[in-house]
Amino acid sequence: MVLGGGGHAKVVVDSLAARDVAERIAVVDADPNRVGTTVLGYPVIGDDDALADARNQGFGCFIVGLGARDDNTLRADLFGRGRSAGLEPFTVIHPSAAVSAHARIGAGTFIAAAAAVNPGADVGDNVIVNTAAVVEHDCRIGDHALIGPSATVLGAASVGALALIGAGAVVLPGISIGEAAVVGAGAVVLEDIADGARVAGVPARPLGGTDR
Repeated sequence: MVLGGGGHAKVVVDSLAARDVAERIAVVDADPNRVGTTVLGYPVIGDDDALADARNQGFGCFIVGLGARDDNTLRADLFGRGRSAGLEPFTVIHPSAAVSAHARIGAGTFIAAAAAVNPGADVGDNVIVNTAAVVEHDCRIGDHALIGPSATVLGAASVGALALIGAGAVVLPGISIGEAAVVGAGAVVLEDIADGARVAGVPARPLGGTDR
C-alpha cells in the first residue's frame, strides 16, 4: 500500500513496478477527488481511513508516497499511521540506484533512480534519497529526512531527522545539518546548520523569511 497519491507517488510506484517485488500495489490518498482514480494504472482505493482495513484487504506492507517541499512532519505522521495499522514499512530501491552492500538502509526508505549510497553510510527510516542524489561514505541520514534530486551529501556529513536537502545542494564533508533544517536548492553548505534553521545560497546563509 502506497500512502499518498500525488507526484512523488508516481516515482515510488514506478520503482516498485520496476523491481517487480510486490504481488499487489494500491494507493490511498487523503484527497477524496483522487479516490477511484489510478497512479500509473494502479488504483487509489480509498482515503487514509482505508489504512484501518488494510490487513483485511490483504496488504502486509506500506511505503510513504508523499514527497515534501520544506516540512517532512506529514511524511513522518503517515509512516507512524502505517505502522499503527499493523503494516510493515517496505524499503524500495530503484534498479538503477547504486547502494553499497556496506551501507545501512532503514525501513520504508526510498532510493530513487540513479541515486548512490556509498559504503559506511547509515540511512534512517522513511528517508527519500531522490533521483541522482549522492550520499557519500560514512554519512548519517536521520529518519524522515529528504535528500533532493541531484543533491550531494559528502563524506562523514550528517543530516538530522526530518531535515530537507534541496535539489542540487551540496553538503561538504563532516558538516552537520540539524533536525528539521531546510537547505535550499543549489546551496553549498560550508558550516554546521542548527536544528530548524533554513539556509540558502553559495555559501549557504540563514534565510530571514519562511521561503527557501
